[in-house]
This record gives sequence, structure tokens and C-alpha cells, in this order.
Amino acid sequence: MRVENQTRVTEFLLLGFKDLQSLRIPVFFVFLGICMITLTGNLLIIVLVSTSHKLHSPMYFFLRHLSLTDILITTNIVPNMLHGVLGEGATISFNVCITQFYFFAVSVTTESFLLAVMSYDRYLAICHPLRYTSIMDTKLQFHLVFWSWFLGFTMSLIITTQLGMLQFCGPNVIDHVFCDFDPLLYLSCTDTSFLKLEDLVLSIPLAFSSFILIIVTYVSIFLTILRIPSTSGRQKAFSTCSSHLTVVSLFYGTLITIYVVPSRGHSVNFNKVLSLLYLMVTPLFNPIIYSLRSQEIRAAFWKLVSKTR
Repeated sequence: MRVENQTRVTEFLLLGFKDLQSLRIPVFFVFLGICMITLTGNLLIIVLVSTSHKLHSPMYFFLRHLSLTDILITTNIVPNMLHGVLGEGATISFNVCITQFYFFAVSVTTESFLLAVMSYDRYLAICHPLRYTSIMDTKLQFHLVFWSWFLGFTMSLIITTQLGMLQFCGPNVIDHVFCDFDPLLYLSCTDTSFLKLEDLVLSIPLAFSSFILIIVTYVSIFLTILRIPSTSGRQKAFSTCSSHLTVVSLFYGTLITIYVVPSRGHSVNFNKVLSLLYLMVTPLFNPIIYSLRSQEIRAAFWKLVSKTR
């Protein structure tokens, strides 16, 4: 499509939950409460892992970085979404919109890699306990975390750079809660076929490779657990990976529902609710799941509380 003599869009209007205007005050406080609990819970995990010597293990080292991805997505999207709840949508500049999408992509990509890394850590701990310490040393932990973040930032930058080069000639209304990939492509007045292909080439293989790695490691873990002769031994082995398995199920369950399952026939509001599962529910549940299932985290928390009294 020709774009000459057309005005380039400099800002977008995110409609958010415009149909809930009569309930905007209760919805605002519910979302604000979830946001505060999410930030408090994830910050608390980072503090506990950083200060407690009993939590200086590979599993909690990776958990600390998982909490960082949850904080990143919460602080990146929720404040503007809260602003949109109070008003009739929220205006966001073109540059801020592209930046918001970039950090959203970084958090999603990095978290998928970190979950795969954590499944590999559980695999070594259960299937190769005698070699676990020698394999999962400090150097390997650093490399696994570094490459998770590096690939998250680099791959997201490739897609976001191409997205920022698109022309937007109007309309500028995004009927969504944040600047997501598909709504932006829909509004572009230039050819987006190459960007769609690039997204498939970069995103799909990486997403499925992480997912397949998690499946393979957990199949091996379950087979190893079944070979443990005592019931108490099987329960103890399973409890060491149950929290991570719950988080993986929640993360990939919402992600697949939103981006893989065809959305044709779904209402716009239904897709917005699905997005909330990843934007607010998953970051909220991650610290809750780990704190409830981990005796070490609970013990470190009460020790920290006793010191502050």
C-alpha cells in the first residue's frame, strides 16, 4: 500500500477494558492489589535468595532470575494498563509502544529459557545426584543465566527493530491491553509478510525447543522416580520438582492458549482476559507456588522477619 501523502501515526490509543467503565474503580483496585502482591512476592524471593546462605543453590539462583522476568513484565505493562482502566483507554506514544513490546518479548523469551534451564537442573539433581555438584557448578550456572538473558534481549531486538520500521498511517486505536505483536501488525499500512515470517523463523523453533527440552527432562525424571524403591523416597524426589512443574504448566498453558491455539471465533474481550493470565496471574502465582512448596524459603522468610523485629 502506498503511504505517500499520509500522516504517520505518532501515538496509539489502548482501549483496554473499555466495556467495564461502570466497574472501573473496583477493577482498578483489584489490578493494583495484584500488582503490589506480585512485586512484593518476587522482590521478597530475590532478597531471600540473595541474603540466605541456605538458599545459595542452583535452583534458587535460577528462581531469582525468574522473579526478575516477572518484575520486568509487571512494571512494563501493568502501570499503563491501570491508567487505561481509570480512563477511557490510555494514550501511548509510538516509541513507548514499541519499547513496551520489546521488554514484553524479552520477559517472555527469557522466562522460557530459564524454565528450560531449571528443568535441566532438576534433571541433574534427580537423575544424576552424584555428579550434580560437579556438573552444575558456578561457572555453568552463570553461563546458563547469561545466555538466557542474552538470547532474550537479542532475539527480541531483531523483531522489535523490524516492527519499529513499519509505517502506521491510521487508525491508531489498539483494542487490547498493551502493545502486542498482532494488533500492531494489523494497524500497519505496509506489507508485514516478511515480519510475520521472521517471527515464525525465530520464535517458533526456540519456543518449541525449550518446551521439548522440558518434556524430555521430565520424562527422564519421572522414570527415575518410579525406579526408587521406597514410597517416601519417591515423594521426596517428586517434591523437589513439583513447584517448577506447576510453574511450567501455568506458563506454557497460558502462552499456548494465547498465541498457538487459533483465536478465530474468540471475542476481543476473551483474548484480553487470556492475556491477563500471563500478564498478571502467572507473575503472581510464581512466588506463591515456590514459597508454599519450599520449606527453605519459608524458613528464610521467618528468619528475616525475626531479624527485623
